[in-house]
Amino acid sequence: MEALFQRQRSAFLAAPMPSEEDRVRWLDALRDVLATHQPALIEAISTDFGHRSADETLLAEIMPSLHGIRYACRHLRRWMKPSRRRVGLAFQPASARVVYQPLGVVGIIVPWNYPLYLAIGPLIGALAAGNRVMLKMSESTPATGQLLKMLLAQVFPEDQVAVVLGDVEVGRAFARLPFDHLLFTGATSVGRDVMRAAADNLTPVTLELGGKSPAIVSATVPLADAAERIAFGKCMNAGQTCVAPDYVLVPRGRLEGFVSAYREAVLRLYPRLADNPDYSAIINARQLKRLQDYLDDARAKGARVMPLFDAPQQRRMPHCLLLEVNEQMRVMQEEIFGPLLPIVPYGELDEALAYVNARPRPLALYYFGYDRGEQQRVLEGTHSGGVCLNDTLLHVAQDDLPFGGIGPSGMGHYHGHEGFLTFSKARAVFAKQRFNAARLIYPPYGKWWQKLIYALFIR
Repeated sequence: MEALFQRQRSAFLAAPMPSEEDRVRWLDALRDVLATHQPALIEAISTDFGHRSADETLLAEIMPSLHGIRYACRHLRRWMKPSRRRVGLAFQPASARVVYQPLGVVGIIVPWNYPLYLAIGPLIGALAAGNRVMLKMSESTPATGQLLKMLLAQVFPEDQVAVVLGDVEVGRAFARLPFDHLLFTGATSVGRDVMRAAADNLTPVTLELGGKSPAIVSATVPLADAAERIAFGKCMNAGQTCVAPDYVLVPRGRLEGFVSAYREAVLRLYPRLADNPDYSAIINARQLKRLQDYLDDARAKGARVMPLFDAPQQRRMPHCLLLEVNEQMRVMQEEIFGPLLPIVPYGELDEALAYVNARPRPLALYYFGYDRGEQQRVLEGTHSGGVCLNDTLLHVAQDDLPFGGIGPSGMGHYHGHEGFLTFSKARAVFAKQRFNAARLIYPPYGKWWQKLIYALFIR
């Protein structure tokens, strides 16, 4: 792995500023290989999950990957163009500009929940910025990792883009490499370890973590609207999404109405669990046990658990609502990452906002209500990585919006222009030619014109 890193570093030093044409060619090759092998990618991801809905893979992995490539190609020339900046009168004649240079070798650590899109999304930004890239795939998605390694090797030499496979120890060694930038997507606890490893090399990091993303239902929004959109976001990939709604805040007087509307929405989207091709499985037995432990802990501490399906099927876990929850339950302390949805009652909107603000800042926040004044109160009165008003998840799919967390849910951004900037060095360039007015302020000091300069410019 270290030898591979050195080969990429040497290749970058031999061509440190790839042209726009080169970068577009790389992105076109990436798009073509993904578009051509869609069925194989769908099958590999489903194999890793024990069943992943083919439509979910198309909608949540392949489509945003292809759209992201198209968007980058369309806007790359403008992104690469040096930005002219103002030079103050005291420093004339001169010019100033910002030049966006590639960083060098970028490392990307990919999680298991969306193993294609969370590899390709940051790869797009890194390639658009002109970098070499090493991707570490999750050991929990071996079929997807092997396939992506083979496909990318068809279109990129290893000193341009390389896929690294292996277990947790390989991942730790990967994080210790002296990358020029390291992007990690995964759990907050692991993100801390990645940041410590990167610190030894002073490697800058982008951390896309998680947390407990709340959905707030207002006192006036039609419950059917809110329930359907929350159900879509929570059920996608069986809740194994970093921006899935983690719990729902509902006005006390609307609690039973919301539960009924939510149940109807889920059963309309997924009329059955068994043998339903649209209903994805939990990735592995370890994650399934973790979720079952959450349920058992919540029941033991007084929660009312409401399964929306009669029985599981292998690793297809029934979607469950949890009522009468409290802060002593693990399901209210840790990111759920599965088809369990606690419902928390509240009185006034200020109480709901205070509840959110008393907890670590989440990766996403969802508000359901059509009153624009209340929408603004929520936006101004909370912090989160991103927000959807009257929807879930879809802010992540917008090519022209940055994606990233805040505080425990992450740091830094990528997607679109922000991805290009993350993987670029914004290099300040100040230029003068023969005439040098700055000689007027050179020592020795005390000359009359220097006193005039002080009078004019230091005030």
